[in-house]
Amino acid sequence: MKKLMRTAAVAAAAALALSACGGGGAGSASNVNPTGDIKPRQISWLLSRPADGAVINVMKKVADEYAQTHPGFSLNLITTPDRPSYIQKYETLAAANKLPELFDTDATPFAQQLAKQGKMVDAEKLLKDLGVYDSYRTNALNYQRFDDGSLYMVPFQFELEYFWYNKALFQQAGVSVPKSLDDIPVMCTALRKAGITPVALDGQDQWPLERYVSYQPFRDAGPDFVQKLKKGDAKFSDATGQKTVNWISQLGGAGCFQDGFSSQGYSDAQNLFTSGKAAMYNIGTWELPSLATDKLNPAVRNDVDYFTLPATPSSATAANEYVATSGIGMAVNSKTFDPLVSDFLKFALAKYPSEYAATGALSPTTNVQTTIPANATPLYKKAIDQAKDLGSKLAMPWDTQLDPTTNSRLQQELVLLAQGNVKPAEFTSTMDSTIAQNAPKFFK
Repeated sequence: MKKLMRTAAVAAAAALALSACGGGGAGSASNVNPTGDIKPRQISWLLSRPADGAVINVMKKVADEYAQTHPGFSLNLITTPDRPSYIQKYETLAAANKLPELFDTDATPFAQQLAKQGKMVDAEKLLKDLGVYDSYRTNALNYQRFDDGSLYMVPFQFELEYFWYNKALFQQAGVSVPKSLDDIPVMCTALRKAGITPVALDGQDQWPLERYVSYQPFRDAGPDFVQKLKKGDAKFSDATGQKTVNWISQLGGAGCFQDGFSSQGYSDAQNLFTSGKAAMYNIGTWELPSLATDKLNPAVRNDVDYFTLPATPSSATAANEYVATSGIGMAVNSKTFDPLVSDFLKFALAKYPSEYAATGALSPTTNVQTTIPANATPLYKKAIDQAKDLGSKLAMPWDTQLDPTTNSRLQQELVLLAQGNVKPAEFTSTMDSTIAQNAPKFFK
């Protein structure tokens, strides 16, 4: 099934590239203030978010409120929370010019092709026209930007990613918080000797392991490395590339991830950590309700803490610079952008930040304050307050940066590398040749 999905996605990417020649019948990306009557109807949003998550719940509430003064309006939420399935659906619809009024996308090379073809409304111009641009966090907007600095997606989240750990298990194994990334394989070995699973990993969804391959280059060479790598201007065979390839191999050799991690999903990894069976869990602040409230297992509740991506004095990036994402963004289809969509977005984006912050989440804007839940542990506020001290460099997730074919191959090869099924040299050769073959199709 996964092979069929990857084939469909590649076919969609090829079709999209071909449709660029004809323009695809898209509207004007720069027309952010359409004129005419507001005629209520159902509009749709193609989503890749948890169906019961705060973003969807808040937007349902906002849409219902808008409908009270605009009879006949409704917001149809087309939800596919499984990311690989979503990407296949999104790319197929895009290639067929059948995307709905609103749709989720990361700032990927595929999405940039859509923008270049005029199929997405210029989000920077739109947010400025609606008078809300200046309220957004700079990092939240920058996460959504393409390489050329253009902005075509609106952020609805702001998340910081930490290494959550169990202090009691660390103490049991005689290990401490790692001072550098190179300390982690040694730490894993000690935890394994103590009979403890070192790291809980969602291997099924692939992106969590891909986070790990981005860490060494970000600390060693800064955010520019992946920008060069994806275009073939840097290689895994380079010194920085070899550092991360060997590190992933070392993580696997030290047994850092749980046995059978490649077939275990999101809830499996979460349960492994929250049940006290794994010592560490790399995940974002969207998991605060599970990790820093009274919902957490009382047996481990007081033992949970976190640390940020380890940095050394020689790191190219600062200790307060790590993965800080604004999640998957929302794009606006230029072909269907009319006075109704414009008016609804003006209403929704004004209402959304305060409603979202009230759920206990970090808003992508700075004009509201997060409400700390009554059942929160002290760790909740600590994690939220960390957003006040962030540097300007972002550790971008690589799945939003690489071309689709390279990204799919990288995810496959990373599992094999971490499992010891391929050697670092084999991995390096495979990935460098994959990038050389596919990058030119997206980065010219």
